[in-house]
Amino acid sequence: MFTEKANKIFQEVIEKYHIINTVDQPFENAYDKSNLLEHLLYRKCWIDTVQWHYEDIIRDPQIDPVAALTLKRQIDASNQDRTDMVEYIDSYFLEKYKDVEAKVDATINTESPAWGVDRLSILALKIYHMNEEATRTDASDAHRNACQKKLDILLEQRVDLSTAIDTLLSDIENGDKYMKVYKQMKMYNDDELNPVLRGQK
Repeated sequence: MFTEKANKIFQEVIEKYHIINTVDQPFENAYDKSNLLEHLLYRKCWIDTVQWHYEDIIRDPQIDPVAALTLKRQIDASNQDRTDMVEYIDSYFLEKYKDVEAKVDATINTESPAWGVDRLSILALKIYHMNEEATRTDASDAHRNACQKKLDILLEQRVDLSTAIDTLLSDIENGDKYMKVYKQMKMYNDDELNPVLRGQK
């Protein structure tokens, strides 16, 4: 199943990141473009993993304001990369299923396959870090027990989300669902659409 592959790659990425465990480490994709889907999934989860740690850093109450502003710009750029990767993954699926003829009663889903993948990648990060908390030797029993309960729910959520994504892809392949992808058309990074940026020109 597709999500079995995706979840395995997400785990690879997160474990690889935490060997050095710094947002500034160089990125190297474990899959070349001849394995396009794997290549895209690996890159997608790496972006999410770095951004997860950006979000930790920026919440430091002692952070220098200048450093915080720099980091905010990095988070903005990361969000754009994340959105771009979702669109690349959807483009992969659009190409894969381009010859499928949708049935007359086919329906559209509330989200595209790649936005489901986006949620699955973030969920992999939640599971990794909640497991860290559930097994922290310097934490209280109460903390570990509470985190274990949350971890159990996250693991159940991963099963449900994985099933939903695989079902959606199967439905698209069988013509029971059809894909229609809307580009995000974000406005805040565009100097023609953001009035503050436009005013700086």
